[in-house]
Amino acid sequence: MHVIRINVKNVAFIILAILSTTIRQVYTGHGSGHGESVLNYAVTSNSTPAFGSRKDDILLSLCEPGSLCSELSVECLSCTLNQNCIYGSSYTANCTVKSQVDCVGDTNFVKTYICRYCYQTEAWEHNCYQKNSCSSVSSPQQYYRSNCTVKSDILCLGRRKFLKNLPCNWTGGYKWSTALILSITLGGFGADRFYLGHWQEGIGKLFSFGGLGVWTLIDVMLISMRYLGPADGSLYI
Repeated sequence: MHVIRINVKNVAFIILAILSTTIRQVYTGHGSGHGESVLNYAVTSNSTPAFGSRKDDILLSLCEPGSLCSELSVECLSCTLNQNCIYGSSYTANCTVKSQVDCVGDTNFVKTYICRYCYQTEAWEHNCYQKNSCSSVSSPQQYYRSNCTVKSDILCLGRRKFLKNLPCNWTGGYKWSTALILSITLGGFGADRFYLGHWQEGIGKLFSFGGLGVWTLIDVMLISMRYLGPADGSLYI
Protein backbone atom coordinates (compact mmCIF):
# COMPACT_ATOMS: atom_id res chain seq x y z
CA MET A 1 0.00 0.00 0.00
CA HIS A 2 1.47 3.30 -1.09
CA VAL A 3 1.15 6.40 1.06
CA ILE A 4 0.73 9.62 -0.85
CA ARG A 5 2.46 12.50 0.83
CA ILE A 6 1.15 15.97 0.00
CA ASN A 7 3.47 18.90 0.20
CA VAL A 8 1.48 21.76 1.74
CA LYS A 9 3.70 24.43 0.20
CA ASN A 10 3.22 23.03 -3.31
CA VAL A 11 -0.57 22.89 -2.91
CA ALA A 12 -0.68 26.48 -1.66
CA PHE A 13 1.47 27.60 -4.60
CA ILE A 14 -0.86 25.88 -7.11
CA ILE A 15 -3.97 27.49 -5.56
CA LEU A 16 -2.41 30.95 -5.65
CA ALA A 17 -1.42 30.47 -9.29
CA ILE A 18 -4.99 29.48 -10.24
CA LEU A 19 -6.45 32.47 -8.40
CA SER A 20 -4.07 34.94 -9.97
CA THR A 21 -4.81 33.58 -13.45
CA THR A 22 -8.58 33.85 -12.88
CA ILE A 23 -8.34 37.42 -11.60
CA ARG A 24 -6.18 38.42 -14.56
CA GLN A 25 -8.71 36.98 -16.99
CA VAL A 26 -11.57 38.87 -15.38
CA TYR A 27 -9.90 42.27 -15.53
CA THR A 28 -8.38 41.84 -18.98
CA GLY A 29 -11.62 40.60 -20.55
CA HIS A 30 -10.40 37.06 -21.39
CA GLY A 31 -12.21 33.82 -20.72
CA SER A 32 -15.95 34.26 -20.40
CA GLY A 33 -15.91 37.95 -21.23
CA HIS A 34 -17.17 39.08 -17.80
CA GLY A 35 -14.21 41.38 -17.32
CA GLU A 36 -15.15 43.55 -20.26
CA SER A 37 -18.76 43.86 -19.11
CA VAL A 38 -17.64 44.85 -15.60
CA LEU A 39 -15.33 47.55 -16.92
CA ASN A 40 -17.93 48.86 -19.34
CA TYR A 41 -20.49 49.03 -16.53
CA ALA A 42 -18.05 51.02 -14.40
CA VAL A 43 -17.52 53.55 -17.16
CA THR A 44 -21.23 53.79 -17.86
CA SER A 45 -22.23 54.23 -14.23
CA ASN A 46 -19.65 56.97 -13.68
CA SER A 47 -20.56 58.87 -16.80
CA THR A 48 -23.09 61.70 -16.36
CA PRO A 49 -25.32 62.85 -19.23
CA ALA A 50 -25.08 66.43 -20.31
CA PHE A 51 -27.11 68.61 -17.96
CA GLY A 52 -28.18 70.86 -20.80
CA SER A 53 -30.01 68.04 -22.60
CA ARG A 54 -31.92 66.96 -19.49
CA LYS A 55 -32.82 70.57 -18.77
CA ASP A 56 -34.08 71.01 -22.32
CA ASP A 57 -36.27 67.91 -22.03
CA ILE A 58 -37.81 69.18 -18.81
CA LEU A 59 -38.34 72.60 -20.35
CA LEU A 60 -40.04 71.19 -23.43
CA SER A 61 -42.33 69.05 -21.27
CA LEU A 62 -43.51 72.19 -19.44
CA CYS A 63 -43.94 74.33 -22.55
CA GLU A 64 -46.52 72.89 -24.91
CA PRO A 65 -45.55 73.50 -28.56
CA GLY A 66 -48.00 75.62 -30.54
CA SER A 67 -49.19 77.67 -27.56
CA LEU A 68 -49.38 81.45 -27.62
CA CYS A 69 -46.04 82.89 -26.56
CA SER A 70 -47.68 85.40 -24.22
CA GLU A 71 -49.57 82.60 -22.40
CA LEU A 72 -46.59 80.36 -21.71
CA SER A 73 -45.63 79.59 -18.12
CA VAL A 74 -42.82 81.54 -16.49
CA GLU A 75 -40.49 78.51 -16.75
CA CYS A 76 -40.56 78.96 -20.53
CA LEU A 77 -39.53 82.62 -20.41
CA SER A 78 -36.54 84.75 -19.57
CA CYS A 79 -37.84 87.86 -17.79
CA THR A 80 -35.88 90.82 -16.44
CA LEU A 81 -37.11 91.82 -12.98
CA ASN A 82 -36.18 94.98 -11.09
CA GLN A 83 -34.24 93.83 -8.03
CA ASN A 84 -34.46 97.31 -6.44
CA CYS A 85 -38.22 97.62 -6.67
CA ILE A 86 -40.52 98.87 -3.90
CA TYR A 87 -42.41 96.10 -2.13
CA GLY A 88 -46.06 95.88 -3.16
CA SER A 89 -45.71 98.13 -6.20
CA SER A 90 -46.57 96.99 -9.72
CA TYR A 91 -43.86 96.82 -12.38
CA THR A 92 -43.45 95.57 -15.93
CA ALA A 93 -40.85 93.03 -17.01
CA ASN A 94 -39.47 92.46 -20.48
CA CYS A 95 -39.85 88.77 -21.26
CA THR A 96 -38.37 86.66 -24.04
CA VAL A 97 -39.33 83.11 -24.96
CA LYS A 98 -36.44 80.69 -24.46
CA SER A 99 -34.78 79.48 -27.62
CA GLN A 100 -35.79 75.81 -27.13
CA VAL A 101 -39.50 76.67 -26.96
CA ASP A 102 -41.75 76.65 -30.04
CA CYS A 103 -44.73 78.99 -29.71
CA VAL A 104 -47.07 81.18 -31.76
CA GLY A 105 -46.83 84.98 -31.78
CA ASP A 106 -44.28 87.56 -30.75
CA THR A 107 -41.47 86.05 -28.69
CA ASN A 108 -40.77 89.38 -26.97
CA PHE A 109 -43.46 90.96 -24.81
CA VAL A 110 -44.12 92.64 -21.46
CA LYS A 111 -45.61 91.09 -18.33
CA THR A 112 -46.86 92.85 -15.20
CA TYR A 113 -45.76 91.70 -11.75
CA ILE A 114 -45.87 92.82 -8.12
CA CYS A 115 -42.61 93.54 -6.32
CA ARG A 116 -42.23 90.73 -3.75
CA TYR A 117 -40.34 87.54 -3.15
CA CYS A 118 -41.93 84.25 -4.11
CA TYR A 119 -42.42 83.18 -0.49
CA GLN A 120 -44.46 86.39 0.01
CA THR A 121 -47.10 85.45 -2.57
CA GLU A 122 -50.70 84.86 -1.51
CA ALA A 123 -51.94 81.36 -0.65
CA TRP A 124 -53.90 81.11 -3.91
CA GLU A 125 -50.79 82.01 -5.91
CA HIS A 126 -48.76 78.94 -4.93
CA ASN A 127 -49.33 75.23 -4.41
CA CYS A 128 -48.15 73.48 -1.25
CA TYR A 129 -47.81 69.83 -0.36
CA GLN A 130 -50.65 68.95 1.99
CA LYS A 131 -49.85 66.84 5.03
CA ASN A 132 -52.47 64.72 6.79
CA SER A 133 -50.41 63.19 9.59
CA CYS A 134 -51.03 66.00 12.09
CA SER A 135 -54.04 66.66 14.30
CA SER A 136 -56.35 69.43 13.09
CA VAL A 137 -58.33 69.50 16.34
CA SER A 138 -55.38 69.85 18.69
CA SER A 139 -55.10 72.80 21.03
CA PRO A 140 -53.08 74.90 20.45
CA GLN A 141 -53.34 74.47 16.68
CA GLN A 142 -50.53 72.47 15.11
CA TYR A 143 -48.42 73.69 12.20
CA TYR A 144 -46.24 71.76 9.78
CA ARG A 145 -43.51 72.73 7.30
CA SER A 146 -44.46 72.20 3.66
CA ASN A 147 -42.79 72.49 0.25
CA CYS A 148 -44.52 75.16 -1.86
CA THR A 149 -44.16 76.13 -5.53
CA VAL A 150 -45.36 79.35 -7.13
CA LYS A 151 -47.89 78.89 -9.91
CA SER A 152 -46.58 79.08 -13.45
CA ASP A 153 -48.24 82.40 -14.32
CA ILE A 154 -46.86 84.37 -11.34
CA LEU A 155 -43.71 86.48 -11.61
CA CYS A 156 -41.79 87.02 -8.36
CA LEU A 157 -38.29 87.52 -7.00
CA GLY A 158 -36.11 84.77 -5.60
CA ARG A 159 -36.62 81.02 -5.71
CA ARG A 160 -39.94 79.73 -6.98
CA LYS A 161 -39.84 76.80 -4.52
CA PHE A 162 -39.76 77.52 -0.80
CA LEU A 163 -40.73 76.17 2.62
CA LYS A 164 -43.78 77.47 4.47
CA ASN A 165 -45.41 76.81 7.84
CA LEU A 166 -49.05 75.81 7.32
CA PRO A 167 -51.79 75.19 9.89
CA CYS A 168 -52.96 71.61 10.22
CA ASN A 169 -56.54 71.84 8.88
CA TRP A 170 -57.00 68.82 6.63
CA THR A 171 -60.18 66.76 6.38
CA GLY A 172 -60.75 63.04 6.01
CA GLY A 173 -64.22 63.41 4.49
CA TYR A 174 -66.28 63.03 7.67
CA LYS A 175 -69.52 65.06 7.62
CA TRP A 176 -70.66 66.80 10.79
CA SER A 177 -74.33 66.44 9.82
CA THR A 178 -73.97 62.66 9.34
CA ALA A 179 -72.23 62.25 12.69
CA LEU A 180 -74.94 64.28 14.45
CA ILE A 181 -77.82 62.33 12.86
CA LEU A 182 -76.21 59.02 13.78
CA SER A 183 -75.65 60.23 17.33
CA ILE A 184 -79.30 61.22 17.75
CA THR A 185 -80.86 58.16 16.10
CA LEU A 186 -78.40 55.30 16.64
CA GLY A 187 -76.12 56.74 19.29
CA GLY A 188 -77.27 54.16 21.81
CA PHE A 189 -75.67 51.47 19.65
CA GLY A 190 -72.42 53.42 19.19
CA ALA A 191 -73.06 54.19 15.51
CA ASP A 192 -71.71 57.73 15.86
CA ARG A 193 -68.51 56.51 17.49
CA PHE A 194 -68.03 53.80 14.85
CA TYR A 195 -68.55 56.38 12.08
CA LEU A 196 -65.93 58.72 13.51
CA GLY A 197 -63.41 55.93 13.99
CA HIS A 198 -63.59 55.63 17.78
CA TRP A 199 -63.95 51.85 17.72
CA GLN A 200 -63.23 51.12 21.38
CA GLU A 201 -65.74 53.68 22.62
CA GLY A 202 -68.25 52.45 20.04
CA ILE A 203 -68.01 48.89 21.37
CA GLY A 204 -68.41 50.24 24.90
CA LYS A 205 -71.57 52.14 23.94
CA LEU A 206 -72.95 49.12 22.09
CA PHE A 207 -72.69 46.71 25.00
CA SER A 208 -73.75 49.29 27.63
CA PHE A 209 -76.74 50.47 25.56
CA GLY A 210 -75.29 53.93 25.33
CA GLY A 211 -74.34 54.01 28.98
CA LEU A 212 -78.06 53.57 29.80
CA GLY A 213 -78.73 56.71 27.78
CA VAL A 214 -76.34 59.01 29.62
CA TRP A 215 -73.38 58.41 27.30
CA THR A 216 -75.64 58.84 24.29
CA LEU A 217 -76.87 62.23 25.49
CA ILE A 218 -73.32 63.40 26.23
CA ASP A 219 -72.10 62.40 22.75
CA VAL A 220 -75.00 64.25 21.11
CA MET A 221 -73.97 67.41 22.93
CA LEU A 222 -70.25 66.94 22.16
CA ILE A 223 -70.85 66.35 18.44
CA SER A 224 -73.33 69.21 18.16
CA MET A 225 -70.67 71.57 19.57
CA ARG A 226 -68.04 69.97 17.25
CA TYR A 227 -65.99 69.12 20.33
CA LEU A 228 -66.01 65.43 19.42
CA GLY A 229 -64.47 64.92 15.99
CA PRO A 230 -62.96 62.16 13.82
CA ALA A 231 -60.43 59.88 15.48
CA ASP A 232 -57.77 60.64 12.84
CA GLY A 233 -57.55 64.28 13.95
CA SER A 234 -59.15 65.73 10.81
CA LEU A 235 -61.87 68.37 10.52
CA TYR A 236 -65.49 67.92 9.55
CA ILE A 237 -66.60 68.91 6.06
